[in-house]
Amino acid sequence: MLHGFKNFLLRGNVVELAVAVVMGAALTALVSAFGDAFLLPLITLVTGGGEAGGSFSINGTEFAYGIFLSQVIVFILTAAAVYFVVVVPFNKARERFVTKSEETVLPDPQLEVLTEIRDLLRERGQANSPNGDDA
Repeated sequence: MLHGFKNFLLRGNVVELAVAVVMGAALTALVSAFGDAFLLPLITLVTGGGEAGGSFSINGTEFAYGIFLSQVIVFILTAAAVYFVVVVPFNKARERFVTKSEETVLPDPQLEVLTEIRDLLRERGQANSPNGDDA
């Protein structure tokens, strides 16, 4: 029972999804604060923009590209933090503690069905054969 639970937890997709959700939510707040405190003022300084960190106007409509650039950088930093802080160490730990024999390969369901069909056809052929031999 515990072996099955261990296999479930160590299945790559489940762990990676859980890590992405939990760590992404936690690190987004941290990286977002960094973006607001440091990146947006830096973009404002470099672009010479106003409050929004750089903007331009077309027909009276203001486009604040500085905020967008700041959020793009925050997204990239969040993804990098999740990858390097969580995913890389997890993969190294998994390689260290999981041996090749513990990694189970699930059989292909189509192969199982085809094997069953083959076996049934053999049984049926032997039952219909007068001397019970395969043809």
